[in-house]
Amino acid sequence: MQASGRNAGLGLALVSACAFGGSGVAAKPLIEAGLDPLHVVWLRVAGAALVMSPLAWRHRGLLFRKPALLAGFGLVAVAGVQAFYFASLSRIPVGVALLLEYLGPALLLGYIRFVQRKPVTRAAAAGAAVAVVGLACVVEIWAGLRLDPLGVLLGVAAACCQAFYFVLADQGADGEDVPDPFGVIAYGMVIGALVMTVIARPWEMRWAVLGRDADVGGLAVPALVLVGWVVLIATVAAYLTGVVSVRMLSPQVAGVVACLEAVVATVLAWVLLKEHLSTPQIIGGALVLGGAFIAQTSRPAASKPGAGSGAGDGRSAPDPAALGPGAMDQAVLGGDRAAAERGAVEPGALDRTAATA
Repeated sequence: MQASGRNAGLGLALVSACAFGGSGVAAKPLIEAGLDPLHVVWLRVAGAALVMSPLAWRHRGLLFRKPALLAGFGLVAVAGVQAFYFASLSRIPVGVALLLEYLGPALLLGYIRFVQRKPVTRAAAAGAAVAVVGLACVVEIWAGLRLDPLGVLLGVAAACCQAFYFVLADQGADGEDVPDPFGVIAYGMVIGALVMTVIARPWEMRWAVLGRDADVGGLAVPALVLVGWVVLIATVAAYLTGVVSVRMLSPQVAGVVACLEAVVATVLAWVLLKEHLSTPQIIGGALVLGGAFIAQTSRPAASKPGAGSGAGDGRSAPDPAALGPGAMDQAVLGGDRAAAERGAVEPGALDRTAATA
């Protein structure tokens, strides 16, 4: 029973990674067609909020029971991941934006060590170091940061938000008053949409762009089709399956699988948008993914088995064999994803992160 639940969680995490990974290749043509990145984020989040509004009404009691969780999820895991990811996407390639976002899993280890003040193993520290080395290769720092510096900074900001996506997605999952994940996501979208309305000022958007075609690797695709993909697949489906998988697997395992997003996003960008990465960037991406994998699989349990009612977060420690041969693909980036990691948001991550993104 436990194995079947774990397999279901891994399956949902994989679906989430693929959905998040498809956000960038749909969003970038919209940006190149004339939409501001923030307006694309607003369309994504507001559209998702509209689709999920019936769920928000059904779980309206969460507004009084978990107001801080809903606010944090909306501000950081939704608005933060997506805004930073899409802003970076407008300045650097999709694959690189996702790779930066999916530093989230490594950043999550820093949160555990310095904020939660829990011990982090040497393997986890080594994983973070490997990820940083990989980042240096991705940005080709020896070439004077040839990538747009602001785009890189925005990608790192998305990674920070993506790390907290995994923290918030699991918040309260082991208490007596467990919030329904669908309700958390629905209100996260509603709150994120309100925040993005103030930031993006959609009344200034070039609405005429939505009535035209956008170029996707030389193919003319109606802009509204791309918007529909971003809203329904890369946001609603991606967040629903992602948050549920975090609850079923724990943040660290779900963060590893999230790394697949990077692979999905990079391959799609290569096939559909004709974007290419240099050899050092490909090597750096592999290092980032490897570092995230090491860091996420080495987080120690919060308490020893047998202490109190359960060990750590109430779920069995992740067995490396349980991750399966394809677990590493979810990276976002990769993410990604945050991508953690897409963050995220993304968001990779932006999502999925970003957006993942």
